[in-house]
Amino acid sequence: MTDTFTEGDAFPDFSMETPDGGTVTKAYLAGSKAVIFFYPKDNTPGCTTEAKEFSALKQEFEKAGTRLLGVSKDSPMKHQNFIAKHDLTVALATDKEEGGLSDTLGVWGEKTNYGRTYMGMIRSTYLLGEDGRILRIWPKVRVKGHVDEVLEAARTA
Repeated sequence: MTDTFTEGDAFPDFSMETPDGGTVTKAYLAGSKAVIFFYPKDNTPGCTTEAKEFSALKQEFEKAGTRLLGVSKDSPMKHQNFIAKHDLTVALATDKEEGGLSDTLGVWGEKTNYGRTYMGMIRSTYLLGEDGRILRIWPKVRVKGHVDEVLEAARTA
């Protein structure tokens, strides 16, 4: 069972592996706003579009005092390939197979596609304040126009 998080709640602690073998934690993000976007799989059409759009606007997010972090359950090596193939500048991290951040937040769940039911990442985005509290949540994201909407929220937060 997962906890339900809402705007104003403290974002849960986490530790995830980065493509270079390092670690990213909630403490690392402290002191600046952060956007953490969860996506299903590297090198799929919607996920590639989303990661490329966040990468293209990375400097604008930085001007708004906001760090970016993309999260999926893909391995660090798959992330390295994804970054290289699409010239991504956005930071990526690998969530644990079981009991990771996506499980805690409830963004790893049952999905249905073409009549097939399976477990997968539900595309979701969280905007965190400098204090690590959730400022905004976008559940079940549609990629088109999403990154611009998140940037606007980061600028006004």
